[in-house]
Amino acid sequence: MPTPHHAEAGQALLLILGALTAVLIGATVLGGVAQAIGRRGDSQRAADLAALAAARALRTAYPRVFEPAEIGGRPNAAHLERDAYVALGRRVAIETARRNGADDADVDFPGAALAPLRVRVRVRARIRLGPGASVDGGAEAEAALAPPGTVPSGGVAGAGEYSGPLAYRQGKPMRPDVAEAFDRMESAAAADGVQLIINSAFRTNAEQAALFAAHPDPKWVAPPGQSLHRLGTELDLGPSGAYGWLAAHAPRFHFVQRYSWEPWHWGFNLNAGTASVGFGGAGRDDGEATGTLQAFVPARFAASISRAAQRWSVAGTLLAAQLYQESHFNPFARSPAGAQGIAQFMPGTARAYGLDDPFDAGRAIDAQAHLMRDLLRQFGSVPLALAAYNAGPAPVSRCVCVPPIPETQAYVADILGLLHGAGDALGAGASGLEVRLVR
Repeated sequence: MPTPHHAEAGQALLLILGALTAVLIGATVLGGVAQAIGRRGDSQRAADLAALAAARALRTAYPRVFEPAEIGGRPNAAHLERDAYVALGRRVAIETARRNGADDADVDFPGAALAPLRVRVRVRARIRLGPGASVDGGAEAEAALAPPGTVPSGGVAGAGEYSGPLAYRQGKPMRPDVAEAFDRMESAAAADGVQLIINSAFRTNAEQAALFAAHPDPKWVAPPGQSLHRLGTELDLGPSGAYGWLAAHAPRFHFVQRYSWEPWHWGFNLNAGTASVGFGGAGRDDGEATGTLQAFVPARFAASISRAAQRWSVAGTLLAAQLYQESHFNPFARSPAGAQGIAQFMPGTARAYGLDDPFDAGRAIDAQAHLMRDLLRQFGSVPLALAAYNAGPAPVSRCVCVPPIPETQAYVADILGLLHGAGDALGAGASGLEVRLVR
């Protein structure tokens, strides 16, 4: 029989061996967890890079989707079918993932845009923690092409800015049509003994960022990427003695006071949808909303579009691109959300614009042009007006941007694409699109 001393020693040895075993098991598990964290980070990096690379490839190819398939009866080498566009993005994503150590990746393109704006990459991987134990080491990333007018984080330089020709008055830059309207208003003010002084006009996002940094109060200074001054339509006028005259007379010259608390801030609300600001679209456009309509417009609707364009001073090519996107020119189209007719009016909006029968194509097109005229005047920008047509004015007003709603962003981008690259007029990079990692 062992003595008590030997028994205690044996028990102590067992406890020590058990503790050592636990330490070894714990070290193995911790090592496996550390390895899993590192491997998952590698998978996320591969997914992020693959999504971004695919989105950049799509941005380069994007204008080709909207090129005509034929020119003069012959195939157009510049045209890219949607399937080929998607295949290009998928190939670039898979190759990029593989170069970054991910051999098993799925790629898809969320949304139903004419040319998809989003790329989602899923990397699959299993990480072994030890004998018989493993965890999921996969990752997912999504990159998007943001249309012009979308506010990127930090107000990226050039995003949503007007980039057409500039005219100068009193040393301040603005759109040429704004300058001509100011000339008429300045002459009328001078005849009444009032001198108008331009304190500020067009400002880039970079200039706005400097202002906001000095005065970071969004009620008085808009954050970069949200100021209407980036559109070239806005004038800050003085002196304070002219405020009364401006309130009484500026609307006659198509200037509106943007904010009730800023009697000096006046915005021009005409011509946002015409050739004067780069939205003439396909063929000739004389700046008066007429011009050659795109080849995809059915002949039976061409006259209605031209009449509505002339009546409401909105480019016919813009209306045509919008109708194509809304209904593919189907006068009897219905959406799951309840939109009706060729221009997809919701019943309440149709009543507000005197449209009793949204399935009457001619009257619906006229109401569409009327609504777009109002939205263009309200927002001073084609992308923002299109976003408001699709999502309603409220979310656009809140951010002064194309809101981060995938359907709305795709809607705006598709219509700008159908205008044959008119998005470039706002200077947001290739095809007017910014590449962003969104998830």
